[in-house]
Amino acid sequence: QVQLVESGGGLVQAGGSLRLSCLASGSLLVLYDMSWYRQAPGNQRELVAGITKGGSTNYADSVKGRFAISRDIVKNTVFLQMNNLTPEDTAVYYCRGGRTNGMSYWGKGTLVTVSS
Repeated sequence: QVQLVESGGGLVQAGGSLRLSCLASGSLLVLYDMSWYRQAPGNQRELVAGITKGGSTNYADSVKGRFAISRDIVKNTVFLQMNNLTPEDTAVYYCRGGRTNGMSYWGKGTLVTVSS
């Protein structure tokens, strides 16, 4: 099974940018539909962006035009480029890998804090 480790979170001012990384080990990234979720304090975990095995992408309406998901097959890594951040983007960001058999694998998350 795949193990996922997120990195790249931190503190940034509103209007700034961050790039999150999700390194996959134990399996090939291309076998999974990959996605980024986030969970803010007191809120449910929500889908931010996804990229399918075939490379198709989708985004939550709240991040369209600001965030971009991509992957590097050689590095077995998925990225989330986040631009024009706002305090509402503050959350723990999680990487998820999904298989067609219904199995899901999650990383432990990385904290993004956006100050106003």
